[in-house]
Amino acid sequence: MTRTATQPPAVQYHMGFLWLICLIAAMGGLLFGYDWVVIGGAKPFYEPFFGISGEPFLQGLAMSSALVGCLVGAVVSGALTDRFGRRRMLIASGLLFTLSAIGTAAAWDFASFNVFRWLGGVGIGLASNLSPMYIAEVSPAKMRGRLVSINQLTIVIGILMAQLVNWRIAEPVPADASLAWIRDSWNGQIGWRWMFGAETAPAAMFFFLMFFVPESPRWLVKFGRNEEARRILARVGGDEYAAAEVADIRDTLAKEEIAQVRFRDLLEPGLLRILSLGVILAVFQQWCGINVIFNYAQEVFQAAGYGVSDIMLGIVITGVVNLVFTFVAIATVDRFGRRRLMMFGAAGLAAIYAILGTGYYLKASGPLMLVLVVAAIACYSMSLAPVTWVVISEIFPNRIRGAAMSVAVFSLWGGCTALTFTFPLLNDRLGAHGTFWLYGAICVAGFLYIRAKLPETKGKSLEQIERELAGG
Repeated sequence: MTRTATQPPAVQYHMGFLWLICLIAAMGGLLFGYDWVVIGGAKPFYEPFFGISGEPFLQGLAMSSALVGCLVGAVVSGALTDRFGRRRMLIASGLLFTLSAIGTAAAWDFASFNVFRWLGGVGIGLASNLSPMYIAEVSPAKMRGRLVSINQLTIVIGILMAQLVNWRIAEPVPADASLAWIRDSWNGQIGWRWMFGAETAPAAMFFFLMFFVPESPRWLVKFGRNEEARRILARVGGDEYAAAEVADIRDTLAKEEIAQVRFRDLLEPGLLRILSLGVILAVFQQWCGINVIFNYAQEVFQAAGYGVSDIMLGIVITGVVNLVFTFVAIATVDRFGRRRLMMFGAAGLAAIYAILGTGYYLKASGPLMLVLVVAAIACYSMSLAPVTWVVISEIFPNRIRGAAMSVAVFSLWGGCTALTFTFPLLNDRLGAHGTFWLYGAICVAGFLYIRAKLPETKGKSLEQIERELAGG
């Protein structure tokens, strides 16, 4: 007889301890968000400094070096986290973020700039995989959605921090300023360095605090360290809760799978189906198109008729909206469920893109276009942005979670890289209107896929989800 994974309602969770370790782990998301976005505000200043203005290949190299690092970090995280544990690899990501912040700020030439950006990208690849996975593995089923969504909240806070830091550090630039003037200005010599260097303080704090966070109990059980896992889970929900959880985790691990890390298991038909679900959802989160607004905000707002000063303000507005509506996701993900929010996000973005593309086609400008852009970010922030991370952190079986997460996160960053590189080409060939219509069509396809393939996982333990998906 299959034992149920649902905990009795009488369990009294130690919320102070749970929130503390989840918030520390989620600092990886904050650094991910900051490191990912800060380069956009520094771009107008480091390009003249390094003499790469008007050099598309070198400009693309500077923008993509961190993305290449993300792909590397996502690949290595699978094998390393299943071998060395979630905690150690999160400590490693904190160290990489710290080195990247200091090194990029002190870069002496274009090559060193890209090397340190690449190191930061590896840190992003690790943190984007491990932070939501760790939180999912320590969280009780009934509150896992909102706790994992905290990771998305810290990502958004990191994005907003970078936008505000860039905005406040940069001195005013005349509208007719030449590249030579920008290069020789304080912004061009010193200011852009402070934009990157400001990440040092939170990165060092994350690195330090992770030494005080316990290892994931599910990783410990996988490696036969049941008593250590039981002690950690007892700090979450008491002795009875801990005993039940350890027994349930062991039920999903055959004896020969203890301490084994086998990527070939991902090719088993049942596991391959679950992996495919995670990969497609991860890629769709990027190819829904919203991230072009963050990566190419200048081009998007210029096409809507905004000048330089208004663009800077518009970017900050998008960051604030992103933050506010992430709170909506945290409040609703365990109430409405993952599937419903994902479908809402895909359908909502498809509708907004249809109107936005029409606005660009009719050459509309001004507040209306800003409202549509903000509406798209709001829709994304309360649905696809956080909920995708929740889903891919909980659908994979215990024995291959690290490896499967690394594949899904690698796919996510591969999708992000493809999106970043193709937007200028699409914008040139199709125009802003055609590009957003294309993203709208992708969102329609995503809606249909989610409706057909994604089961509801709210309120279920990771082991219960594993049994249902493996049996389906």
